[in-house]
Amino acid sequence: MNNYKIMGIELPYYIVLAIIILIAVTLRVLPIGMIGAFAFMMIFGSLLELIGNHLPIIKTFFGGGPIIVIFGSAALVYFHILPEIVSENITIFMTDGGFLDFYIAALITGSILGMSKKLLVKAAVRYLPTILGGVTVALGLVSIAGLLFDQSPGESMAYIGIPIMGGGMGAGAVPISQVFSGALKMPAEQILSRLVPAVALGNAMAIVAGGFLDKLGKIKPEWTGNGQLMEITDEDMIEKEKSQQKTTVSEYGIGIVIATCFFTLGNIIGYLFKVSIGLDIHPYAWMIISVALVKAFNLLPEKYENACANWYQFVAGNFTAALMMGIGIAYTDLGQVIDAFSLAYFILVLMVIIGAIVGSAFIGKLMGFYPIEAAITAGLCMANMGGTGDVAVLTASKRMELMPFAQISSRLGGAFIILLTTFLIPIIF
Repeated sequence: MNNYKIMGIELPYYIVLAIIILIAVTLRVLPIGMIGAFAFMMIFGSLLELIGNHLPIIKTFFGGGPIIVIFGSAALVYFHILPEIVSENITIFMTDGGFLDFYIAALITGSILGMSKKLLVKAAVRYLPTILGGVTVALGLVSIAGLLFDQSPGESMAYIGIPIMGGGMGAGAVPISQVFSGALKMPAEQILSRLVPAVALGNAMAIVAGGFLDKLGKIKPEWTGNGQLMEITDEDMIEKEKSQQKTTVSEYGIGIVIATCFFTLGNIIGYLFKVSIGLDIHPYAWMIISVALVKAFNLLPEKYENACANWYQFVAGNFTAALMMGIGIAYTDLGQVIDAFSLAYFILVLMVIIGAIVGSAFIGKLMGFYPIEAAITAGLCMANMGGTGDVAVLTASKRMELMPFAQISSRLGGAFIILLTTFLIPIIF
């Protein structure tokens, strides 16, 4: 018992820490802000992850810990087990407090700068066709499946397929509802109420599917690069090993500063494009482009690239369980998932997820990608709920290093779906 560890802490000490947090929650004196949110999420996120990793069916078929952390946390809110003051504080920390952005900024910057430049260039030019393959098969499959439930192909595509593949809520369902509203002359709120359940249930299924694909990769090792989108050459491996050299504690500060500045740069570029030509693209997309260009043109010394890569490893290794709990509390509405759950609706959403997997895996294979990594990034990360969904899917599939490509799917791919919707809706209706 004394040697058993949770979050690297021996069990007796972990229990003491957990009791302290529980007492604070019970007495309603858990500190407001980052300290209270971080303490609660770190302690109990790691506990739920441990439980999920040891539940027989969950760990074998559903991705283990991440599923339990996300939906277990959402259940604490849905059944009013977690005091409202705690859930509100965590929600603010995740959203207005920017913890999700902080985490994703570290992953995008570190994973791109730690990647082989040649590998990055080769993957970038082949990625869009892979996304298109997943979108095409997903929308086609749900349109056909809708006929089994006396639903027109256009209606299945518009109200289930498109919102799921649209990149989440803020960058997906909300602007898509505006496109619908303009074309159909209906209130956007009325349309959004039909889109939200599809997005919520699709996100849940995408997370579960991420766990299944990880399991499939173990059964069919020739289908996966175990976190690498493309085959790594000896030259790529040497560059990858360089990026994984150990860094000093002080150099973590360099990684933090560079990652947060790249995120800030993404916001600046996004603002300038929006006010100058009206082009509204998420800052993550501009951040990815900026980091990729810096890497491609060798604009950053190798020591700084290594600092960012190691900071990313630190963040992914220590904060992921806490982030999963924050996603469950702040972003996962269990009520929406339950309300949308009917056999017909479940099957139609499932068809979208299967289509996204099959289409992106097939085209990805033709493009030279590993099918499972292509299905996770260009497929499931198109079908999940944006940035939070990307983190959840990549955690469930144990492939967090694919975050840059996941974000391309969520942001640039989501923008493509909005553009596609503009053309499709007048044709469908």
